[in-house]
Amino acid sequence: MRIGICDTTFARFDMGAAAIDELKNNATDLKIIRVTVPGIKDLPVASKKLIEEENCEIVMALGMPGPMEKDKVCAHEASTGIIQAQLMTNKHILEVFVHEDEEEDSKELKIVAENRARQHAQNLIKLMFKPKELVKNAGKGLRQGKKDAGEL
Repeated sequence: MRIGICDTTFARFDMGAAAIDELKNNATDLKIIRVTVPGIKDLPVASKKLIEEENCEIVMALGMPGPMEKDKVCAHEASTGIIQAQLMTNKHILEVFVHEDEEEDSKELKIVAENRARQHAQNLIKLMFKPKELVKNAGKGLRQGKKDAGEL
């Protein structure tokens, strides 16, 4: 199975490497194709190209929007583009964003970024190879990168 990993140079942590490491350690027979783009608004087209030109079955789009209001607008625009790319290709693109203002401490932000990348890589494996595991966890308030919210 061909898996696309798309990340950015703007991010302050190499989430792409963490996701690839997690995939390689937990799934076999994967061909991983990685591309890196400058920023999050470049992720939608890069993800679409991974699907259409590299024949990827699924893509992870990893980015780290900054803390400013304009960064939040760019993240929203990128997210909208990722959704459009999914609908145009009929393939999943897992959006994995870590906002710089999620944590004040850079060490804590690094932990969130690594955990989120790895946990979404696990979600990719479940989505593609073990979908019943996702059904078992429906409504559990599971979070990636931080503590789970839990069920109501």
